[in-house]
Amino acid sequence: MKIKTLAIFSIFSILFFAGCDSKENKQSNEQAKVEQNITKNDFILNSLDGDILEIKSEENKIHIKNYEDKIVVLNFFTTWCPACKVEIPALIRLQNEYKNDLVVISMLLEEFKSDQEIKNFAKEFGINYKITIGSENFDLAKSLGGIKSIPTTFIIDKQGKVYQKIQGLAPFEMMEIDIKKVLEK
Repeated sequence: MKIKTLAIFSIFSILFFAGCDSKENKQSNEQAKVEQNITKNDFILNSLDGDILEIKSEENKIHIKNYEDKIVVLNFFTTWCPACKVEIPALIRLQNEYKNDLVVISMLLEEFKSDQEIKNFAKEFGINYKITIGSENFDLAKSLGGIKSIPTTFIIDKQGKVYQKIQGLAPFEMMEIDIKKVLEK
């Protein structure tokens, strides 16, 4: 029994400290610099539930229309990433416990998935927050300096300032500490 517990703890630790590798890591530095110079700052993202999100990114700020009065937990993920799947219950819990003060928005960084496949994934995991889909997600990721590993989560205060960037798996307690600090500001 001790071996089983130790094995489970080891696997969780590995997932906690290491996110899934992103395909963007394979780009050369020169190509990445060129792409950053031509990125745009205004994005129109489609959510899985049919809503449209208008996002403007600039320096250390991310403004999301209609969520100016909320803390935003912006999460970049894929459906095949084990760490992303482990993180979903924490995001659900944040959405439930802080629904008056924050909104969770997940950005799918995956191509060639049908809307139905993504809806099935969301249903299977009981996701209660927005998921955006489409190529604009990749453009937004590039405008934010690129996503080096998934999951990557940005905690954005009510003024649009990026309070925290978390690369890799983030447990509920870790995100909640940051949320409480932002609420105290």
